[in-house]
Parts: sequence; structure tokens; C-alpha cells
Amino acid sequence: MPERETPVGAMDDVDAVTHAVLTASRLLVAVSARSLAEVEERVTLPQVRMLMVLATRGDTKLVTLADLLQVAPSTAMRMVDRLIAAGLADRQTNPASRRETLLRLTEEGRHTVANVTARRRAEISAIVERLTPKQREALVEALTAFNEAGGEPLAPALDDAEPYPLGWVDVAATHEV
Repeated sequence: MPERETPVGAMDDVDAVTHAVLTASRLLVAVSARSLAEVEERVTLPQVRMLMVLATRGDTKLVTLADLLQVAPSTAMRMVDRLIAAGLADRQTNPASRRETLLRLTEEGRHTVANVTARRRAEISAIVERLTPKQREALVEALTAFNEAGGEPLAPALDDAEPYPLGWVDVAATHEV
């Protein structure tokens, strides 16, 4: 198999890219932490993560939620119980199978997620505004490729009302129909 040639001036150094992504992730974690400041007395970071998953997936079974969060179902159940006690989530019987329970956000839970997301979006926008238009274009291209390689869908647009499941791929958008 022939070796892939790197065009002159192009960077094909996995370590350098990994270092840049780790640095960027450190910045994004800091932005995320600051966006949680308003709710940190009410919910923990793992609970906010659960709220975000429920916001993106909509009504979700406990086992699915635990799997998405990569925690044991018993851990997910304790987290859900705390969110229910805080008025941020609730349980509903699955209309398709009355033996199953679905978890979902309450109105207050949706408001909490929207508030945290808006704070995060504002801070990221302030950082992005410091880039030149050419740098912004390159960043969008690079992050889109990175997200696709990792199987992560685009974040919902500001005006998206529908949940956007994690790991879901819009087949119609990726293939010519």
C-alpha cells in the first residue's frame, strides 16, 4: 500500500493536532464551568450533563440514559431521583410499552438547560469574534471534520426547538436522495 503524501506546507502531525485539541478542550471546559456558575448550588456537573442529554434526546429510558452517560443504571437512577426532587425532570409511563418509564425534562429543567447553553454560547461567541473571518472559516471546517470523525452531530441551532439525539446522523443530509 503506498504511503500517503502530505502536501507541501500541510501539517500531518497527529501529536501536534492532539496537543491543539487538548488545549482547546481545556478552554471549552473552562467556558462550560463558568456557564454553570448560576446553577452550581442546585445541581452537580454530572446532573447538568444528564439534563443536557435529556434536552438533546427528549424522552429517554433509564437504561439508554445510563448508557449515554456511561454510568451504571443505579447511578443514573440516583441522579434522576435528585433531578426529580429538584423539579428539573420527571418520569412518565411509556405510551408504547406501559412496563417502561421514560425520563424527561420539566419546564424548569428545559429553562435551566437553555440558560446554561445561552451563557456558554455568549462566551464562545465573544472568543470567536476575536478571530478573523478566514480563521473562523478554517475553524468551522476543522471542527466539523473533527465532530464527524468522532460521530458527534452538530449542536442544535439557536432556533432549533426539536431535541437532537446524540450520535444521530441525518442520513438524508449525508447521502444524495
